[in-house]
Amino acid sequence: EHDARFLRYRKEQLQRDPDASEWLVRAIVDRAMRTVVGHAGFHGPPGVNALGEAGAVELGYTVFPDFRRRGYASEAVAALMRWARRERHVHVFVASVAPDNEPSLAIVRKLGFEHIGEHWDDEDGRELEFRLEA
Repeated sequence: EHDARFLRYRKEQLQRDPDASEWLVRAIVDRAMRTVVGHAGFHGPPGVNALGEAGAVELGYTVFPDFRRRGYASEAVAALMRWARRERHVHVFVASVAPDNEPSLAIVRKLGFEHIGEHWDDEDGRELEFRLEA
């Protein structure tokens, strides 16, 4: 249900702003298995992030339960950041993570994000805010 709600939201974003498509959801695919194992992307183009910081993009990702703890999320997030830096000259990245989401907390720490605060999300509850300037 969460993924269906998420995809409906992204579809509505695309209907409002078709030019935002390159910033939204992408499949995470295991090529060897030829299987979609999750999805990753940005919350929108630069400026659409929990901090409201112009020029920054917020990362989001989900790996389906059967494929977790295999490095897919770390690889996908790192690839998205490389693309944003090289292709769109974005150098500030934001991540919002639930305080009990240890796997995602490990990813942002591993990638060098700095914990800078927290906020309340009406859908997800308390979230810790992380920022990385690359």
